[in-house]
Amino acid sequence: MPEIPSLSRTRSSRLSVRAWPDELECWSRTAQILGHSTTADWVRTLLQDAVLSHRHGGAVDIEMRKLRGELGLIGNNLNQLAHAAHLGDAVACGDTLQDIDRLKDRTDILLRSLRSGRPRRLRPAPLPVMH
Repeated sequence: MPEIPSLSRTRSSRLSVRAWPDELECWSRTAQILGHSTTADWVRTLLQDAVLSHRHGGAVDIEMRKLRGELGLIGNNLNQLAHAAHLGDAVACGDTLQDIDRLKDRTDILLRSLRSGRPRRLRPAPLPVMH
């Protein structure tokens, strides 16, 4: 387990990330909304959470893309079933309903894994008033 530095020490090393101006603005707003004093504080928290939970960021992104692809396929199946039903054809939806249940279960597992980290703040910090 990595050692957590004391607050009395000065940070002397720098980690640099290149970003587009709109990305940086979005990250800054998000950090503020989540109650962090700076974007750097938020990034430190994210990195420390990843170290402690042994998670790597790409896993969630990959799983979300897979879920999105499967949702598209299920949507196509539902459209075909609806079209057939409108034509008066007999429609068997058992497989599609099972696919929906399976996808719902996978989504629930993913959401639980996202919540299993450190507790999140219930209310965002108020944004500073601009005069």
